Amino acid sequence: MTTGLERISQLAREHPDRKMQTIMHMVNAETLKGVHSRQDKNKAYGVDKVTKTGYEENIEENIKDLLARMKQFSYRPQPVRRTYIPKDGSGKQMRPLGVPAYEDKLVQGAMADILSAIYEPKFYDFSYGFRPNRDCHKALEALDKKLWNWTNWVVDADIKSFFDTVDHEWLMKFLEHDIEDKNFLRYVKRFLKAGIMEEGKYYDADAGVPQGGLISPVCANVYLHYVIDMWFAEVVVGNVKGRAEMIRYADDVVFCFENESDAYGFYGALKKRLNKFNLELSEEKSKILRFGREAGEDAGKFDFLGFTHITGKSRKGTFCVKRVTSQKKLKAKRQAVKKWLRENMHTPIKTLVDKLNRKLQGHYNYYGIIGNYAAMHGFREYVLDRLKATLNRRGANKDITDELFRKLLAKYPVALPRIVHRI
Repeated sequence: MTTGLERISQLAREHPDRKMQTIMHMVNAETLKGVHSRQDKNKAYGVDKVTKTGYEENIEENIKDLLARMKQFSYRPQPVRRTYIPKDGSGKQMRPLGVPAYEDKLVQGAMADILSAIYEPKFYDFSYGFRPNRDCHKALEALDKKLWNWTNWVVDADIKSFFDTVDHEWLMKFLEHDIEDKNFLRYVKRFLKAGIMEEGKYYDADAGVPQGGLISPVCANVYLHYVIDMWFAEVVVGNVKGRAEMIRYADDVVFCFENESDAYGFYGALKKRLNKFNLELSEEKSKILRFGREAGEDAGKFDFLGFTHITGKSRKGTFCVKRVTSQKKLKAKRQAVKKWLRENMHTPIKTLVDKLNRKLQGHYNYYGIIGNYAAMHGFREYVLDRLKATLNRRGANKDITDELFRKLLAKYPVALPRIVHRI
């Protein structure tokens, strides 16, 4: 499989205008087993209620049957099971998540690997989301360099409900631009049209790529590659007076400009560009703001990848860009840890603190960047306060005193914040 994918990537690099003709054969027993091995056995199941453990009990026959149906085109993806998870920092609002049937996960995974091999050589360097050897911190580091050096204006663009509004016809046109294998495209379209099952009711999928599907991230990147990335790199950059660059992570995107007129002109053009492809800019969440070493007291602030970006001064009194945990993310994290402690109220204290530390370490691993120590410390203080309140509710006759709580923390230490990323 690796050799086949490498060959596809090589062809895409050497012949960027060449369409891939025969790629469906790469969805085979070997590749499907490879995707199966990568699946988490604890993940939620789809409408078929089949888990990884259950599928692998008879994996040889299951995959043989799946491939036979695919060859005859009698295989049709099942509707994704829609579930909801809390939306960060939005109180009671929930975000939809699609859970595919298990064999659909396998086919999607194999096809996603093929799509990634085709498009990785085509994607621009300023695109970071859902790509190999790239992550949020690399995107933040790339943005940091632009904000420190020459940026005077920032366009913080928010695409309204992007994953729910991707136009299927446009997406298929983009894929057809690079892929000639009609069988492969036929199955991509079937996945897009598979529909949604929620509380026993079926709903058609007229638009969107369900978050949770293995093929969704690369399809979303392809869509934005043609709608925004290519347009910005080949049209916008050549028609502005000053410097202009962008950083995108999935549908989270920031545009940096040297000149004010370029920023305002681009904002209007961006709205028209998105509308052409049935996308919409969220007016209440998108904005144009001054930012950079020349902005002074007029500098605004914006959120990107969970951090609020602000201008400030270093200890030496020079200009610097600071990043702190965004209030939206912090609120969501607080709500989540409060809920978790309440649900685990009667867990033995050693086990409780061990699990809590793993959660805190995950928080520090992401938010542990230079300039954000105070925010992480504040979050830890909130966690300690909620931990004490939780222990007080365990049925004791009297409250735990501060002295007793300090002794408990000495015996069962709660992880301290630490700087992990030196951006």
